[in-house]
Amino acid sequence: MSVAPRCAPETESCHLCADEGLPGKVLTIDRSARTALVALDNGPTTVALDLIDASVGDVLLVHMGFAIARLDQP
Repeated sequence: MSVAPRCAPETESCHLCADEGLPGKVLTIDRSARTALVALDNGPTTVALDLIDASVGDVLLVHMGFAIARLDQP
């Protein structure tokens, strides 16, 4: 039995589809909608917070419209 592939925040890429996760800083949070406005390199975008909890100022790894991990800030 093989182990199912998974997204790996430590490598900033997804083993399921080989896409890269994008780091972005949380600007605002809408708790009722479970979304956050996140500043990515290509501009701010709304992402789902279904998989993790976040706070304003956190840096998140975003993949396919979902925040999949909180990243340590340097």
